[in-house]
Amino acid sequence: MVVWMRERKNEFRSFSTQVLRDMPQDDWFQHMRNASEKQLLKGVSRSFYLTLRLLPGPMRGPASLAYLLARTSDTLADTAAVPTALRMDCLDQFGHAIAGLAEPPRWPALMENALTDPQERRLLDKSAGLIMWLESLPAGEAELVREVTGIIIGGQQLDLQRFALADRQNPLALTDDAALEDYAWRVAGCVGAFWTKLGFLTLGERFSSAPVNVLLEQAAAYGKGLQLVNILRDLAADLATGRCYLPVANPHDTAFLLDMHGRWVDRAWDWVGAGIDYADTLYSRRLRAATVLPAMIARETLERMRRAGGAVLQTRVKVPRTRVYLALARAFL
Repeated sequence: MVVWMRERKNEFRSFSTQVLRDMPQDDWFQHMRNASEKQLLKGVSRSFYLTLRLLPGPMRGPASLAYLLARTSDTLADTAAVPTALRMDCLDQFGHAIAGLAEPPRWPALMENALTDPQERRLLDKSAGLIMWLESLPAGEAELVREVTGIIIGGQQLDLQRFALADRQNPLALTDDAALEDYAWRVAGCVGAFWTKLGFLTLGERFSSAPVNVLLEQAAAYGKGLQLVNILRDLAADLATGRCYLPVANPHDTAFLLDMHGRWVDRAWDWVGAGIDYADTLYSRRLRAATVLPAMIARETLERMRRAGGAVLQTRVKVPRTRVYLALARAFL
């Protein structure tokens, strides 16, 4: 069995490498100015790097840039060693720079020194270059990137405010289902809307056979579903810092928390399913593959969480790299 798995892993790796090698790269690499910037994108993403590589050329640049900007703001928001007030200030400065209202910020030494991940530190170092890239985009594409990153940064700031006083001994939970759904929209559902608007802007009638209003609804559900998968997968780590995104009265009540976890796993399954329906309407084979790949990985994660039972409250469920390659092969074929 071990030998068989090793052979399959090598086959999937070889297949995915060939798929990515054969894809046109000209449009993307006009923006990704050198090899180090390409590696930056690869270094701060896992499976989503494959999704971006699958995108048609006209969508690939703006989508990659939006991801890197959002990943930068996520780094600023999540660096727990930095006081909340300073993180809020950094997000404010970054948001103003993205909106074109200020110059790219110079990060405080405290923020830079707190980053232990070298890839995140490189990302922060490249933030001024990302702003320059944004300014070089056509006006319509730049407007969409600014819109989605503005919503995401607003969600991250709300998150910092909400959990400012939380710790392991005194955890805080979201108040109700609406608060969780609102958070999922702000940091991920809006990305589905961005994806849809960008597709129609850059590909026109070649994007999808479905009406835009139907796609926007499916895209919002899909984005929220992917974020919900992250929340459910990271429950143990979040609880360790006093954060509970599931709406429970008492985060220390493990029986109720586990029951709530299962309920939201079912909700995530349905929301992710909207993404599969969404992908079915897309004309481009590569675009369908890029869109459905996160859904495949998300559903694999949800299935593993269901099998894990109570262990999800102590450890993070992770899809092995082999299964990611299998999902890529299934998505593309």
